[in-house]
Amino acid sequence: MLIVLAVAELLAMAPWFSASAVAPALAHVWHLTPAATAWLTISVQLGFVAGALVSAILTLADRLSARRLVAGSATVAALATLGVAAAGALGVGIACRLLTGAALAGVYPPGMKIAAGWFKESRGWAIGILVGALTLGSASPHLVRWAVSQDAWRVVLVVAALSALVGGLLVLLVPSDGPHAAPSPPFSLTAAPRILQDRAVALANLGYLGHMWELYAMWTWIAVFIAASEHARRGGDADVTALAALTTFAVVGSGAIGCWLGGKYADRFGRTLVTSVSMLVSGICALNVGLFYGAPLIALLPILLLWGISIVADSAQFSAAVSELAPREYVGTALTLQTSLGFLLTAATIYLLPTLAGAIGWRWSMSVLSIGPAVGVWAMLALRHRPEALRLAGGKR
Repeated sequence: MLIVLAVAELLAMAPWFSASAVAPALAHVWHLTPAATAWLTISVQLGFVAGALVSAILTLADRLSARRLVAGSATVAALATLGVAAAGALGVGIACRLLTGAALAGVYPPGMKIAAGWFKESRGWAIGILVGALTLGSASPHLVRWAVSQDAWRVVLVVAALSALVGGLLVLLVPSDGPHAAPSPPFSLTAAPRILQDRAVALANLGYLGHMWELYAMWTWIAVFIAASEHARRGGDADVTALAALTTFAVVGSGAIGCWLGGKYADRFGRTLVTSVSMLVSGICALNVGLFYGAPLIALLPILLLWGISIVADSAQFSAAVSELAPREYVGTALTLQTSLGFLLTAATIYLLPTLAGAIGWRWSMSVLSIGPAVGVWAMLALRHRPEALRLAGGKR
């Protein structure tokens, strides 16, 4: 079941960075400024937030079949991605990207709910595998972009759309939402506020916000950082587009290893400890990656891979923690609320990073991302000392 679900989610999440992977081509065709180009990703984040908030308020992830919600949402994301391929200007493209993000709000959190419904003792590992698959799915457009010519940018979008369609069909092979899933609760407008007011859940969410401050800004702009580093070393006329795309796929895709390791050790040693260590390592990478700017790729790549692994190793564990701390009948709503808050924050950092780079250059702009892990570590260590932490990972804080 986990293999089927992971492959389905991997395929269904391909539209997320599909436009970002071909952003240089779209910027040329649509005559976009760097700020306008950033909206190709920001619009997905904002669409996700809107979709997730509607889902949370209406408790859709708990009142509907999570499998059917994922399948239907993946289909909408696929059609919206095809809309970007057919669009002739930024306005239509942004509208389609907003719809893509809103649809993916029905793919990501419900997928984690299904994993939580099937696993109890090894929940962190199972959700880690799932988020690892999501990470590979998010990275896959960069691999397709590397494999085709720069003029074939529509191929990247079409492949991502077809991938999402197949993923949506595949998730229907999962037989149910799981033996540990609670019965559908009655509709309640007070469910979301009650979840947000819970102190332990709030600390887990704050840790998640620290993690998200860093994650999507790094994923979005790491290709530009790599290209700028190579231009600083080889000269501004060098064609590094394909190299940057392949390296970005390796860096983002390496996060799947981190998700697996994070899940494996969080179930054994505790979620607060593993998330804190992961954020400490990724924060150190953000602070120091500028030291390798302009160096040969063989010197830059190791710290990028370490960053790629550590930056997402904790992601699934914040979700697993909320699934253990929130009321059982509203786990889907709690996960949807958590992700909506996190993705709202990512819109700010995705916009901030190129603006900062315009002022101080790409070399040290990434260092601002270390602020998030610092806050996240504090929140998770505070949660570690609360009595509710005994509910995490079978009593392992």
